[in-house]
This record gives sequence, structure tokens and C-alpha cells, in this order.
Amino acid sequence: MAKTPPAPLKPAKARSTATAGYRKGEETRQRILEVALKAFGDVSYKAATTRRISEAAGVSLPTLQYYFGGKEGLYRACAEAIVDRYRRRTAAAAAKAAEALNEDRAAETARVHLKAVIGALAGFLVGSREAEGWAQFVARELRDPGPAFEILYENLWRPGVSTTARLIARILGVPEGDPAARIRALLLISSALAFQSGRRIVLRTMRWSTIGGDELAMVLSALDAQIDTIGRDHAR
Repeated sequence: MAKTPPAPLKPAKARSTATAGYRKGEETRQRILEVALKAFGDVSYKAATTRRISEAAGVSLPTLQYYFGGKEGLYRACAEAIVDRYRRRTAAAAAKAAEALNEDRAAETARVHLKAVIGALAGFLVGSREAEGWAQFVARELRDPGPAFEILYENLWRPGVSTTARLIARILGVPEGDPAARIRALLLISSALAFQSGRRIVLRTMRWSTIGGDELAMVLSALDAQIDTIGRDHAR
């Protein structure tokens, strides 16, 4: 019985073309996402149209539909992109905090990790220019929940608040899930978020032209000082 000859190797040129095509496709997808994030933040989910988004992104409407299916699919993809960026910037600090909570019950260890977690969050929200593009998207979704609310809540807000609250509970010496710890967690996270959602007010109040490295350092220092009072103010 004759052996089947091996399939010919794909020419290098064909592989190169395929790689280039994939890269171009990913660039197109990212461009649509960036335009959509701003559009949905500016005028809401209901008011934004896929036709205007596709025009602003320089692609045809069928191209947008090819990548995202439709308006709701694009909206959900925007939320998932935000979650992905958030995780890339904060995952390391959150993982170390979770490990410490399981292995070390010292309050001061929890305080150190709380500063790291909030510092990573603030660096993402305050010190990152990319956050400006989606801040309005998140703020609008929180004010008027739509198709992306559960994605943002389950993958961004809930784990962030949970880790922060657990660390605060450890510092206070109270059970995990304590309402006071959760309230403090929400207040602490919101204080960092305010520098993004209220960026214009912050810049004008502080007389800053932008928020760069020096300005971020001041914000982080203030957050650390706020964290240092947890537990100690209660003791007094």
C-alpha cells in the first residue's frame, strides 16, 4: 500500500502574510474598541450608533459587525477590555495580598498589602492616560446600569472591594464581611476613583496642568496616610 506523501510545508511568504493579516485585524479591532469606549462614554449606550462608531474608526459597518456582532456585543467587548486592562495593572498586588491573608494574620502585614493594592489601583486610575478613555464609560454604566454592568461588577468592583475589605477587616481585627470594613473599602476605593471621574475638578483645584509622576506620588502619599489611620483612629 502506497504511503500518503507528506503535506507540503506552507511557504514562508504565506505564513508571513497570515501573520501580517492577523496583526492588521487585531489593530482594526482595537481601533474600533477605542472609538466605541469614547462614544459610549460621551453619549450613552442608547444614543451611540454602530454606524457612527464605524465611521469614526475608519471601517465599514460590516467590518464592525464581523468583529463584534452588533451594538450590544461591542458594548460588552468594551467592558471586557476595561477589565483586562485593570487586571494587567493590579493582578500582582491582589494575588500577593490574597496569599498574605491566608498565611499571615498580622495587622501590619495586611496594612502593607492594602497600600500596595490601593497603590496599584490608583496608578491605574490616576496615573494612566489610557484610563481617561474609559472613565466616562464606567461612570455612566454605574449611574445607569446597562448590558455591561454585570461584567464590570463581577470582574472589577466585586473582587476589588472584597480584597480591600478583607485587608481592612484584618487590620481592624474584625470578622471578614464586617459591614464597617466594607464601607471603609468603598470609601477608600472611591477616593482614588474620584481623581479619574472628577479629573477636571482635580486639575483645577490643585492647579495642575496634568497628573504626572510627581502628582501621582502626592496622591499615593495621601492614600497611604489615610490607610495608616485605619485601626489606629479606632484604638484612640
